[in-house]
Amino acid sequence: MARVAVIGAGIIGSAAATWLIDEGHEVTVFEPDIDGLPTSSGNAALLALPEIAPIASPGIFTTVPRWLLDPLGPLTVRWTDVPALTPWLLAFLMNANSRQEARTRLALTGLMKTALADHQELGRKAGVFGHLRQTGFVSVHDDEASTAAAVHEAEKVRSALGYEFERISPKAARQLVPQLEGPFFGAVRQPVYWMVSNPLTVLRRYQAFWRERASFVASRAQALRQTENGIVVVAGNGESVFDKVVVASGVWSRELVRGLGLRILLETERGYNTTFGFTELGWNLPMPVGFGDHGFIASPLVDGLRVGGAVELAKPQAAPNFGRAKAMRTKMRRYVPSLPEGGKEWMGRRPSTPDSVPVISRHPKDERIVFAFGHGHLGLTLSAVTARRVADLVAGRDTADLSPFDIARFQ
Repeated sequence: MARVAVIGAGIIGSAAATWLIDEGHEVTVFEPDIDGLPTSSGNAALLALPEIAPIASPGIFTTVPRWLLDPLGPLTVRWTDVPALTPWLLAFLMNANSRQEARTRLALTGLMKTALADHQELGRKAGVFGHLRQTGFVSVHDDEASTAAAVHEAEKVRSALGYEFERISPKAARQLVPQLEGPFFGAVRQPVYWMVSNPLTVLRRYQAFWRERASFVASRAQALRQTENGIVVVAGNGESVFDKVVVASGVWSRELVRGLGLRILLETERGYNTTFGFTELGWNLPMPVGFGDHGFIASPLVDGLRVGGAVELAKPQAAPNFGRAKAMRTKMRRYVPSLPEGGKEWMGRRPSTPDSVPVISRHPKDERIVFAFGHGHLGLTLSAVTARRVADLVAGRDTADLSPFDIARFQ
């Protein structure tokens, strides 16, 4: 077994650390803010198993210009940050073609096929049970074109993964979700969606597991240095040598990657949410609801309701614009008039690649270094399958074709 450093303790890093410990490795986790709220803590709590479509698809050339005119819409760019974002944005646009869309769908399909089983196995390894439940999902749409597009996407998912769906009327949607009292045109129901109880609670339970069994360094890893005797992790508290290193620190991974002389396009797909507790809400939705024309979701946690989503492209250090969270609440009240004022607002930085495919791979020239980042809005969904693949890479087991996820595609 190996001495392994895991850089980052969000959901990807914590899942990987848990899996590696279960396989007998001696693990050390580096994380400067273990009590903070990483991106995964603000997730909508969905295991979004049908979501294999990239953000960059041929259709963006007709929809994105309209969205960008609305600074509080489903997709926006901080215009002051455009110079820094330009390489990523250009690659994003270059990926918006049917050939790359097909490649992305195929890659994500391969991960989704075992994602649920891997979550169940990860929970077993960590002694975490009762945190998964199948809720289904319903999306509501404002017109025929939007409803038909959702049906078309669901048909693609059914072809790739076998997941069933049904187009339903507003009346049928209200029978499933009585709070949908406002007007809408149509809806699509997908039974395969699962949820975790609460993303932060689940993350803390995995962190508790590895903190009892691994070494912990409360410092940011500043650099990696390759030597004959191992990989040196340079941190604020000094230097340590490991047999293997797993880089899983979200968007902050890019500094470590670039320090190794590799190229990476990784930016933040920032998301906003508002969480309502039961005391201020008085009710909850029976299942998660997506508002298809507005790019956000309302999901029932075990301890409240979370309303969030959308995409804001900006530099990681840019100040939050909580007007985006307010805009989602305002739009939701068109459909759910009983949504109250209040709630707790939050913003997270989802690390995203321009092709919507995460990096899960070894260093092209040094198998001692493993990368696991860039999951975008699928971090929670893909955390367990990523952990299993990371363990395979660390152990030298090539049990699956990981070429679509190779960092070499950016070199």
